Amino acid sequence: MALTNAQYDAVMRSFEKRRLDNRHKQEERIREVYRAIPRMEKFDREIGAVALEQAKRLLGGEEDALERLRFKLRELKEEKEALLAMGGFPRDYMEPVYTCPLCRDRGYVDGKKCRCLRQAQIELLYGQSNLQNILKTENFAHLSFEYYDKNLIINEEKKISQYEYMKAVVEECRNYAAGFGKGGGNILFTGPAGTGKTFLTNCIACELLGRAEAVLYLTSADLFQMISDKRFEHGEEDREEKYQGILECGLLIIDDLGTELTNSFTNAELFYCINTRQQRGKSTIISTNLTMNELRDLYSERIFSRIISSYRVIPLFGGDIRIKKKLAEKLR
Repeated sequence: MALTNAQYDAVMRSFEKRRLDNRHKQEERIREVYRAIPRMEKFDREIGAVALEQAKRLLGGEEDALERLRFKLRELKEEKEALLAMGGFPRDYMEPVYTCPLCRDRGYVDGKKCRCLRQAQIELLYGQSNLQNILKTENFAHLSFEYYDKNLIINEEKKISQYEYMKAVVEECRNYAAGFGKGGGNILFTGPAGTGKTFLTNCIACELLGRAEAVLYLTSADLFQMISDKRFEHGEEDREEKYQGILECGLLIIDDLGTELTNSFTNAELFYCINTRQQRGKSTIISTNLTMNELRDLYSERIFSRIISSYRVIPLFGGDIRIKKKLAEKLR
């Protein structure tokens, strides 16, 4: 996903601001510790003096200076951590603060774009900065099982209730997020409107964004509009970049598949998208209100076959949770 020079400069300015903000945060923490543990400031000066002295000896040609430096600084660091712990602070409280520890907020790791930089590009190109606000409430920490029915049996043979089933589904979603990057794979969520499909995809997205994975969320209508723009329109530089981002991002979320206008073009492009991502080892999550039979009838046989063979199919059951929430709020 290449950017224009202006777009790239805008992204890198945001990274520069991030580094500056985090530096200020670290400085404030250091002042806080110095106020609470006055001798810590003297201790830090001692660490600096030892490091400087050993560096001078190293430059002077003392062959064992580097090893002595490492040993002495390791001792001092352990003493400092113990001092912080006794003062009630985390051991790393005075260390540099990074929004992304992978690249230390520079955007690159070993000369390659960090995942956080790729995500910043996605947010700029696709205008999904609002996703972060949505994920503040739609995440595993805010997930509640109170609207799932313990008396609604969805598997008569095993006597599994909707409540028990959703407990297992959420655990599977947690495991998917935890194992992402180690062959995370693909998921297809099916079920009626309001059963929690989008909420669960957002929970997974929140976990991955917290680990600086590149996540792109698109409704099916937006997805095919972007593809159509790239195929049939010309003149805008970012159309090709958006299209490549759809194929290359770490996780693509396609929400509400089946609400778009379906025809031979969308069928062909959907197959190309999911097939290309599969070949490139990229993960995709699809949610749809369609049943498996409707999915097979609406799309081509090869699309249905590819999804069945390459996706974990997770059906959701029950009534519209959003309606249940609104009714419960009115009764409070």
